[in-house]
This record gives sequence, structure tokens and C-alpha cells, in this order.
Amino acid sequence: MNGLFPFSGLLRGAALALALVSGVAMAADRGALERDARGALSKLTSTVPAAKSLSGKATAVLVFPSVTKAGLGVGGQYGDGVLFKGGKVAGYYNTSGASYGLQAGAQQFGYAMFLMNDKAVSALGANEGFEVGVGPSVVVVDEGMAKTTTTTTAKDDIYAFIFGQKGLMAGLGVQGNKITRLKD
Repeated sequence: MNGLFPFSGLLRGAALALALVSGVAMAADRGALERDARGALSKLTSTVPAAKSLSGKATAVLVFPSVTKAGLGVGGQYGDGVLFKGGKVAGYYNTSGASYGLQAGAQQFGYAMFLMNDKAVSALGANEGFEVGVGPSVVVVDEGMAKTTTTTTAKDDIYAFIFGQKGLMAGLGVQGNKITRLKD
């Protein structure tokens, strides 16, 4: 055996995890995706006051109603979403990523990104997709922060809310997440 075997095994494992996740999480059709995204956003804004507050000031909201994440050492995630601007559909997107590290399990969740300015919206179309953590600042709003966030304290480009976690995914990892516009 050569010294590359562990690395090639890692790559095969990552490819298998991504294939599994993307195969499971494909959106049925755009009408159902839009319905699910509107329903998820409505539920989020009716139950989380900070989300409701931000929705009134956001330039656009990108909603991924269902993202599937799975891994065992090497993992991946995939989901489709809808960008709403002024309450109307402005595009369809997918989110995908690979991760490695101490992780095991599978989970489904949704998330909504409140894009607070034109810079944040423009980043979605730049460089063949938006890589989370590069470009506009993204703040993940946890339960504690959601209680204190208002439109007067909100100063960042993007606020993300994670909701509807189902399943068990334990672990820490180095993650890369990319959001890409789907072809019309």
C-alpha cells in the first residue's frame, strides 16, 4: 500500500456521502419548493420575533425549507431554496457543502437568511455562487441572540436562522457551504 491510500479512501468517502445526501434531498418541483419555503418562512416569522422584525427590513430573504446533512467522519449537506424579494420569487438556489472531522449521524433542518442590503443580495450572484464566510458578514442567530435582536441593533449584512432540526448529528467539523443559483 502506498502513502496515498488513506487520502484516497477519504476522498471516496466524501464522494459517497455527497452522492447520498444530494440523492435524498432533491426538490420535487419548483411549485412545491416555493410552497414549502413560504410555509417555513411564515412559521419562522410567526414564532420568532427577531425574524419577524428583520423580515420587514430585509432587502430579500433566502429560505431553504429542508437541508439534509449526513456524515461519518466525512459528510455532506444539500438542499434547495427560494429567494424572495418583496414577497415575490426572485430565484431558486441550492446549498451544498462537505465537511470532515469529528462527526456522525444524519439530520434534516431548514434555514432562512435575511439579506439586509444590496451588497448581500449581489453576493449571491458573484463568483459562481456565494460561499458562506467569504464576503458579506453572516450572523447565525441563536435562541439567546434572537431575544435581543431588533432592527435597531441589526447592523450586519446577513442574519441566518436555523429551524426544524430532525435527526441526530453529533460532532464538530471544518465545513464549507456554498449557495448557488439554480438555472431557470
